[in-house]
Amino acid sequence: MMIRWLGHSAFQIVTDDSLKILVDPFISNNPACFMEVEELKADIICVTHGHADHFGDTMELANRTGALVVCNHEISIYLSKQGFETLGMNIGGTVELQDIKITMVNALHSSDMDFIDEVSAGGSAAGFIIELENGRKIYHAGDTGIFSDMRAVINHIYSPDIAMLPIGDRYTMGPFEAAIAAEWLNPEVIIPMHYNTYPAIEQNPLEFEDMVSSSNPNVKVVILQPGQSYQE
Repeated sequence: MMIRWLGHSAFQIVTDDSLKILVDPFISNNPACFMEVEELKADIICVTHGHADHFGDTMELANRTGALVVCNHEISIYLSKQGFETLGMNIGGTVELQDIKITMVNALHSSDMDFIDEVSAGGSAAGFIIELENGRKIYHAGDTGIFSDMRAVINHIYSPDIAMLPIGDRYTMGPFEAAIAAEWLNPEVIIPMHYNTYPAIEQNPLEFEDMVSSSNPNVKVVILQPGQSYQE
């Protein structure tokens, strides 16, 4: 299994069965991403919410690759009207696709679709628990502040092995809150995201790593540069 960070909150996950999953594929206008959108392939695209820096190149990728777009109900309706194949869902729901399970979980954030001329309601922001065919569970938190469900629901019910957490502050939780979230979630591995894309969210991930190590030394923080991968 391989997880490649594409910058900001965009990730490509390639499973043991070579299934390609893109999460929040913000590529072409992402100053932290050095890949061309034409280089990426996808079988499934997961969109956490409607902001342009997460919805990104979803339509171009889905049009070129034929990928199924998994997203909330409201974004699903919008995409369906544009002719795309979607699988709409909502908080707490689980869908099963090609031997993987995708569960939509809560996130504390806004979600209007700001990539269209007239900003429209985009439903609720979300995170995803992606359970692979080997049983490993990946938690992509999306854009979020810290919230008690991370301990009471996401850890208690889903127990993710790997977590991608935003640390940029201002628009999401910062390193301090993310370190507390790491303690609550207690995964094996954390990959920080949503930082250093723009000046407003500049952070030093090593400081986050130190905070996590102080509170929970059993959690491994994997700091990636855009384009780098974590593999198991």
